[in-house]
Amino acid sequence: MIWRRRIAILGGAILIGLVALLFASLADAAANLFHAMVQTAWWIPLLITPAGFAGFAWATSRFAPLARGSGIPQVIAAARDPERGMRGLVSARTAIVKFFLTIGTLTFGASVGREGPTVQIAASIMGYAHRLMGIPLRASVFIAGGAAGVAAAFNTPLAGVAFAIEELAAAYEQRMTLLVMAAVLIAGMVSLGIAGDYVYFGVMRQTLHISQALVAAPVAGVFGGIMGGLFARLMLGAGTTLWRPFATLRARPVVLATVCGMLVALVGVVSGLTWGTGYETANAVIAGDDVPLWFGAAKFVTTLATAVSGLPGGIFAPSLSVGAGIGDMLRSVFPSYPPGAIVLLGMVAYFTGVVRAPLTAVIIISETTASRGLMMPLLATALIADFAAQLVCKERLYHALAERFAGGATAKA
Repeated sequence: MIWRRRIAILGGAILIGLVALLFASLADAAANLFHAMVQTAWWIPLLITPAGFAGFAWATSRFAPLARGSGIPQVIAAARDPERGMRGLVSARTAIVKFFLTIGTLTFGASVGREGPTVQIAASIMGYAHRLMGIPLRASVFIAGGAAGVAAAFNTPLAGVAFAIEELAAAYEQRMTLLVMAAVLIAGMVSLGIAGDYVYFGVMRQTLHISQALVAAPVAGVFGGIMGGLFARLMLGAGTTLWRPFATLRARPVVLATVCGMLVALVGVVSGLTWGTGYETANAVIAGDDVPLWFGAAKFVTTLATAVSGLPGGIFAPSLSVGAGIGDMLRSVFPSYPPGAIVLLGMVAYFTGVVRAPLTAVIIISETTASRGLMMPLLATALIADFAAQLVCKERLYHALAERFAGGATAKA
């Protein structure tokens, strides 16, 4: 039994690393294709984005309704009932549809990321690896797979472990430790070995003096946390509100997706900056480039519209992009402070406000920017943001969404 378990962990983690790299490559190619179309004719998104939203919303509902959205709530729900989750929430059908539809959404400018979908796909891979070896499924299998997905997607092993503790596991069991650590490290090594030793957002060496951190961290934490909490509250409210106009749209998913697609297209055409993951813009802001002060708000709107539409796709990368926009706004508030460091405070604050996982947020920002000199200001900002977000939205986004998936874990899958 022990050798079969080790083979399942090793094989599953290696496959997760390979699939994550393939996913990233195809997603980047899809985004580049969309940008090439926009450069050819600025008005193309006004046609293809609403149509794409409608078509992919229909395809998701028709072929794998459990593939909609981020994918992280599905893994949380699946971990509560592994056998049932394997038949629906993280089934092969759901994972395959998630893979291709997420790539598809990027071909028409949806504001989505691939990190959340990677978590769901990775949990599915780890589940099937254990089933193939005849190992009984436990919650730890999906948690380890999802954590390995985060590590491979961002090339951030420590963030994968932190994410398993904070988000995927309601109670971190001691027997889970080896499985999580092994899966994360193996998947991370595969990603590192093939893609090379890269830093997701590039190296950022700026630091803050303690007197600067004592001023900037609370401001960034409160503002970013409130904005992140607002995003979570609006996203959760979209699924439950009784306001008649929106409730009517919600009852017609394809129509709702079309309206959301038109909003994304209009904002994208006007701004020219809000398409896709937002990685390039966030990277430029961290490097010191200027963006319009309204960029963060515009990206907030397109990310919320995409998430509400129900399309497959994550909010990790878009949230980091919104956070970079917030950080850019804060640079004008603290003009004498190191600008890159202020941007990172905005990113960690907003991301924490959305997902309510401060440790994960700090480690992701630290590992994706090699900004270890900012660990204490980042942690202080994240803790303040977590508190501020609770004032706006009491529920944790992924866990609240997981409750909605828990009742329909095998529907149409």
